[in-house]
Amino acid sequence: MTDLSNESWFREPGLQRLFALLNADGGEVRVVGGAVRNSLMGLPVGDIDLATTLEPEAVVERAKAAGIKAVPTGIDHGTVTLVIDGKGYEVTTLRRDVETDGRRAKVAFGQDWQEDAERRDLTINALYAGADGQVIDLVDGLPDIETKTVRFIGDAEMRIAEDYLRVLRFFRFFAHYGGGRPDAAGLKACARAVSKLSTLSAERVWAETKKLLSARDPGRALLWMRQSGVLSAILPETEKWGIDAIPTLVAAEQALGWRPEPLLRLASIVPKDAERLAALAQRLRMSNAEAAYLDRYAKAPKANPDGSDIAFDRELYRSGKEGIVAALKIDLAYARAAAEADPKAMAKAGRLSVLLQRAERFERPVFPLSGADVLAGGVEPGPAVGETLKALEQEWVNSNFSFDRAKLLARLQDLVRN
Repeated sequence: MTDLSNESWFREPGLQRLFALLNADGGEVRVVGGAVRNSLMGLPVGDIDLATTLEPEAVVERAKAAGIKAVPTGIDHGTVTLVIDGKGYEVTTLRRDVETDGRRAKVAFGQDWQEDAERRDLTINALYAGADGQVIDLVDGLPDIETKTVRFIGDAEMRIAEDYLRVLRFFRFFAHYGGGRPDAAGLKACARAVSKLSTLSAERVWAETKKLLSARDPGRALLWMRQSGVLSAILPETEKWGIDAIPTLVAAEQALGWRPEPLLRLASIVPKDAERLAALAQRLRMSNAEAAYLDRYAKAPKANPDGSDIAFDRELYRSGKEGIVAALKIDLAYARAAAEADPKAMAKAGRLSVLLQRAERFERPVFPLSGADVLAGGVEPGPAVGETLKALEQEWVNSNFSFDRAKLLARLQDLVRN
């Protein structure tokens, strides 16, 4: 299929309006990249990006004249986002690289479609579609779409030298779109550029790694990253720990309907050690929420399949459910894999599954008392307030959260009198 004119996304009124606006008076615009690639591969289309011969200022002028909101999201690099009916379309002027240093490029605007295509990274990402819906292939990307081959445009080492993040993009796109073995020339070029990955910003490395880990099955990509030395360069924590958990976890996700979670997958391939995971989060400049997730996972107690539901609820209250849920999913994935040959593992998997459901449904109860209640009950201000409150909370937990406020206030009076 090289005609996309009947695709629902292609017929969107907003896109058709942009074709009419930017193809007039000597301009030309085409859809480029992911929308074309995904359509050809039968995958959902998300963002719709466009390339144009018009310079950014001309794009903005035409948009304003047509009553279309223009946002200069990356105008220095030729990108303007045009917003129609609440949907943004990134429109980027054709470019050529003037100077590259492996981390960023200085570009000049142009009108040469061939030159624009050849400066892009991978053949499957450099396909265009014109206003008539016909796919335009200037870099032999269509055969690679057919064979699910992730290949650099032209010389792989040259493409990587322009931006070393392309090493990680190569594996990320292989994880999402590749089949069979990775392209040999690309793999070799990535292996040769491993030492250059340290020149990239941590934020870029983590953003790319997270996208890779969100693939339906990143296992093969991670395997080739390990073989090439790339994985050890960006995640040295995996060197002795390995990536064997990924196929097991992916199998559980697909069998049980779990959505892929990049952080859970990461947790499964690194040591469950709070100090090391904190250092990893800091090194990769993770968000506070991401770092907290890894910390809660590292500190989560191991679930006891033979324990009581009451004991489990108390642990959920003390430790919080997020880390326990993550640890349970990984344990359950391993138990399911072992269950094929071990009846005991099958029974364990069944119990872990029950615990996981209980943990996911768990709503942390709110302790009915506060420090103000303890002070009002006659405890002198100071450390005794916290100690008394903690003792009462422990009694409440031991009651399986059944003591109500009246019962706890009565217990407070007992403690004060004694």
